[in-house]
Amino acid sequence: MRYLPKSDSERKEMLDALGMDSIEHLYSHLPSSVLLNRPLAIEPGQSEYEIIDWFRARGEECGVGYKSFLGAGAYYHYRPVMCDVVVSRGEFLTSYTPYQAEMAQGTLTTIFEFQTMICQLTGMDVANASMYDGSTAVPEAAMMAMRITGRGKVVVARTVHPEYRAVLATYSRYQGVPIAEAGYDNETGQLDFAALERMVDSETAAVIVQSPNFFGAVEDWRRASEIAHAKGALLHVGVRQARVARIGGSEFEQSALLGGQGEAEIQRELLQRVCRGRRREGT
Repeated sequence: MRYLPKSDSERKEMLDALGMDSIEHLYSHLPSSVLLNRPLAIEPGQSEYEIIDWFRARGEECGVGYKSFLGAGAYYHYRPVMCDVVVSRGEFLTSYTPYQAEMAQGTLTTIFEFQTMICQLTGMDVANASMYDGSTAVPEAAMMAMRITGRGKVVVARTVHPEYRAVLATYSRYQGVPIAEAGYDNETGQLDFAALERMVDSETAAVIVQSPNFFGAVEDWRRASEIAHAKGALLHVGVRQARVARIGGSEFEQSALLGGQGEAEIQRELLQRVCRGRRREGT
């Protein structure tokens, strides 16, 4: 059901347009015998959170104690119904591509707000919103790292989503880029840092990890950062926005972030260079 809010001022405005001073006047033509003249015998309205809690309680009556083990990036999350209202507003529904700026103000506004939010969450200087999802962000980040460092090797954790790694392999296959995969601990589902340290060398351009990873485990990406930076490589971290909010922005100052599910790719060094280059070229 669509959420159609009506404030008291909006109701008064509508009544004024009809020449009436109350809602009861709308029914003044009806005989008193058919009017209820009392409130409906139903409970008062509830907030969205209360309604969700009610349905959860009813669900627990059917099955208690069941957990979701889907993994692979599928997590429980809360999405207010207000999101549908906001994104259905006309200024967000322009159907043209962002390249036609005069016809795509809604799209451009959305992208700007998203990039601003990502910068606020992460504390980083620049956010890029051109990636479709994590599987495209991963190879793009790897190629950026190679351009920045001048190196030609990438090390990716096997705890990174396999679809992301598959797209990375496709990108690298015909460019002759060697991709090494660091294993994980079978007990914890977390990255094997000893294996990672053995694989990262002076030819490594990027180290790619994900947290929470494919198994849902939280990685110690700070340790991965130390290993990567000790060899002069860049670290790329696949994250979810909720996870970023819990960690805090200052933690990401020396890393590049990869959007996990339809999010952005962030890389301070390269994007600053690109922005400077575009300003010089007048684009």
